[in-house]
Amino acid sequence: MTKFLIIRFSSIGDIIQCMSVISGIKERFPDAEIHWITRADMASIPRVDGRVSVVWKFDRQEGLRGLLRLARRLKAERFDYLYDAHSNLRSNILKAILLSPLERILRRAPGHVTRSKERWKRFLLFKLGINTFDKPFRGVASYRKPLYKWNITRFDDARDDWRFPPDFPERLDALVPPGVITLVPSANWGMKRWPLAAWQELVRLLPGRCFVILAGPADLFCEAIRAVAPGRVSNLAGETSLLESCYLVKKSTLVISADTGLLHAADLFRVPAIALMGPTAFGHPSGPATRVIEVDLPCRPCTKDGRGKCRRPRTCMEEISPATVAAAVLAIVPSSPPGR
Repeated sequence: MTKFLIIRFSSIGDIIQCMSVISGIKERFPDAEIHWITRADMASIPRVDGRVSVVWKFDRQEGLRGLLRLARRLKAERFDYLYDAHSNLRSNILKAILLSPLERILRRAPGHVTRSKERWKRFLLFKLGINTFDKPFRGVASYRKPLYKWNITRFDDARDDWRFPPDFPERLDALVPPGVITLVPSANWGMKRWPLAAWQELVRLLPGRCFVILAGPADLFCEAIRAVAPGRVSNLAGETSLLESCYLVKKSTLVISADTGLLHAADLFRVPAIALMGPTAFGHPSGPATRVIEVDLPCRPCTKDGRGKCRRPRTCMEEISPATVAAAVLAIVPSSPPGR
């Protein structure tokens, strides 16, 4: 048996994009036992893929001592391969323990690769406005590339046996009946959000459609979208866990979202989606079921994750027309959904 350790602590979208490497590992090493270390609050995500044998949880509140305790437990596993898909201070501490010089000399340390964050290219882009990244930059490809060193080059994206709790269908399927369109109007940072007025106008432009909103408990603005058409829009903001939201995305007829973790979940599950892409550099989806809508501006991309402030009178997200998105919806889901 070959043992792999994947290190990716956060965030939701990055973990989901990184999960695309699992099929390649299993294709190259069918007997692979795959372990994953992530933040405790995100541990439910990699568990969705049944090919992940063990998910190790790191609680940030335990600090360095907790990380060192976890490193000692990981060391006892004697991994054959270690993939640092995060490349931050925490992952470097883990590598320093798991890849000690003495063990390297004795050839007992695992083979290892690290996903490069290409910090020089980031400096050029975010400080000088010079973009030397691939256009568009696809996060999935960047997570797969380091594994070429181990001759892991073939990835099977067709998978339909994701592992969710057995009670999910009974409890959740009714929330996204056939034909209902899932809206993901929130995002961690304001610059990559599509304006509230645009979401409201989209609902008005599609009078024969029903919608469900997925968002967090702090996204109180979602109620203003529901208020446009209370009979056709269900607001689940704050009512579903992260894992439940991922399940509802998988069951969706169509997902409309900016660069968010749930967009990447739709991409991973091969659920039809419309991606509203704006200022962010690294969240471009890669799957054939996702249609990208964006406005070609020379200043894009300008931010890693949506932090900062736009210098233009109108942001690139504001430039995306609700009419354009509505037309895309009608092209993807031309028939009217059943009544609710």
